[in-house]
Amino acid sequence: MESALSAAPDPTAAAFFDVDNTIMQGASIFHLARGLHRRKFFTTKDIAKAAWQQMYFRLIGSEDPEHIAKARATGLAFIAGHSVSELEEIGEEIFDEHMADKIWPGTRAIAQWHLDQGQRVWLVTAAPVEIAAVIARRLGLTAALGTVSEHVDGIYTGELVGEMLHGEGKAHAVQEIADRDGLVLEDCYAYSDSSNDLPMLSLVGHPCAINPDSALRTHAKANGWRIRDYRTGRKVALAGSKGLMAAAAAGGTWHVLRHRIRRSH
Repeated sequence: MESALSAAPDPTAAAFFDVDNTIMQGASIFHLARGLHRRKFFTTKDIAKAAWQQMYFRLIGSEDPEHIAKARATGLAFIAGHSVSELEEIGEEIFDEHMADKIWPGTRAIAQWHLDQGQRVWLVTAAPVEIAAVIARRLGLTAALGTVSEHVDGIYTGELVGEMLHGEGKAHAVQEIADRDGLVLEDCYAYSDSSNDLPMLSLVGHPCAINPDSALRTHAKANGWRIRDYRTGRKVALAGSKGLMAAAAAGGTWHVLRHRIRRSH
């Protein structure tokens, strides 16, 4: 009966979702770090710093390109010396412990609507691809693209493979998927909270700002894009007003984690 009611696959349309503050409340890399802290990957002092910075991100939901790029590029080093299989296994546990209840129900419903239409749904995020893949799998989505950490013989080196998946990089990734799968970008959808993702949002025919920062909200209104906001009034009021502060704080957090863990190996 269920198969009889399901929509036929849509060969030309797909939906592309950012993760942090779009699919999930807050930064996925923080939730990952929180779970790794419980498993003694780093110290309580480190996670306390991360928690303080995460408070800013959750309230503000805004990013500055330069700071976030540096933070994410260096932040992946906290898994240096650990195995790919270890992180994959731990990622499943961390999703249940720290991420499942942070999924925005409204965004989850939108993603499910696309699936119900027979469309493919991709996560496209600067977060580590391993945790992005866990989120996509647990939500029943098609697949995920994320920032890739180098590993040799199954052990992470703490370096990146290529560039961080951010800004223009997301647009290039979506274009590659469209070219490969024969998608019509005018028929596709994209969702994000950040003005940094304007290249991806502008690439498709149906962009939507979710929990937008002030710059994205302004752009969306000016261009007649849909806007969906699932935050409280207080968080919306704070969004965009202190974005640079949040970005700088996030950069400091992952810089600390990187160097603490490198010293431990």
